[in-house]
Amino acid sequence: MNKIAVTGIGIVAPSGIGKRPFWANIKAGRNFIKEIIRFDASLYPSRIAGQIDDLDAYTHVSERLLKKIDAFSHMTLIASEMAMRDAGIDIQKEDPNLVGIFLGNAIGGWLYAETELRDLYREGREGVSPYMASAWFPAAPQGQVSIYYGIKGFSKTIVADRASSLMALGYARKTLSKDKLNLILAGGMEAPVTPYALLCCNTYGCLSKNNGNPQSAYRPFDKKRDGFVIGEGAGIITMENVERAKARKANIQAVISGYGTTCDGIDRIGPATDGKELSRAIRMSLDDAKVNSRDIDYISLDGLACDDWDNGEVGAIKEVFGNYAKDIPVSCPKSMFGNLLGASGAVDVIIAILAMEHNLVPPTTNLDTPAVNGLNYAAGSPIERKINKALVISRGRGGINSALVIEKP
Repeated sequence: MNKIAVTGIGIVAPSGIGKRPFWANIKAGRNFIKEIIRFDASLYPSRIAGQIDDLDAYTHVSERLLKKIDAFSHMTLIASEMAMRDAGIDIQKEDPNLVGIFLGNAIGGWLYAETELRDLYREGREGVSPYMASAWFPAAPQGQVSIYYGIKGFSKTIVADRASSLMALGYARKTLSKDKLNLILAGGMEAPVTPYALLCCNTYGCLSKNNGNPQSAYRPFDKKRDGFVIGEGAGIITMENVERAKARKANIQAVISGYGTTCDGIDRIGPATDGKELSRAIRMSLDDAKVNSRDIDYISLDGLACDDWDNGEVGAIKEVFGNYAKDIPVSCPKSMFGNLLGASGAVDVIIAILAMEHNLVPPTTNLDTPAVNGLNYAAGSPIERKINKALVISRGRGGINSALVIEKP
């Protein structure tokens, strides 16, 4: 299968809006997790999150449109615009039938939905916005980007829990490799910092309850871990065939060369603790990329900060990479800004691309004492390292496993 170029990046996250401030905060190891004050979360077991407070300062979206869409669509529109500008793409000059949108999220747009349902019970049907039906469902961001830019090509929305956006990138690469489209906007978005969405996340059974110490709460792979912390945001990249990118003299920031996905198939929520199906997904991605395990210079970890998930991930890496596992730098930068659920994989890919550009492995914060040894954890501070090839791992409830290989152009 062809290698596909990444030519533009758009990022909206608690750590920064736009790739330059975002990367500056990531490499510095700054933490952006704090107590939720947007609504009264005092009765929730976990009431901390990575949050975005200055979205309106970066928007190009009209007030009229904002009244019709949820925050996760708003973030996607901002990130999409950033990605196309970064890629030097004038969407009006593209054939709209040959541009696609491949996005992933886990829970949809509940801020809009909750507000309208509340009004339904207070005021009756007359109190509900006619845009309710089109604002909350998981494919809404895809639809809004399509309408905003007049994009008409083959597109997909993937809902596969935390693996959603990495899976969207994998599907996008496959579609471009078959020459079905010229250009794809791909990535993910999530806006879970709302009362009902937070309740759903709390029923996950794996959220940190360290509410008194929000900045040190998310501790993937650490002995004192007690679960992950949610975050909100969107990560979008522009993808196109390498030949097209070269022809238009685009800045190719990375190439996506391999992808693999499997499912543990043992439980509707939990993963297999042996990591065997995850290791198979990793091998599939390496085989697809036609690279050896020793060619990987950095691994971006899923890092849910729960025993079964973390231990299975470490076991899978050791199984695939053998003795070399102790030499490859690995990290989980989302410990700084929260797990963006369905958007987490795309954001991890963006971080890995920036890490390759700057030859710097981003750190995992709060990793003081590894619960399981045998990996080369980048803990506390970044590691200078030339990164030519990176592996990104993303997983989801029900034992969904996905792995993506990216390379320096």
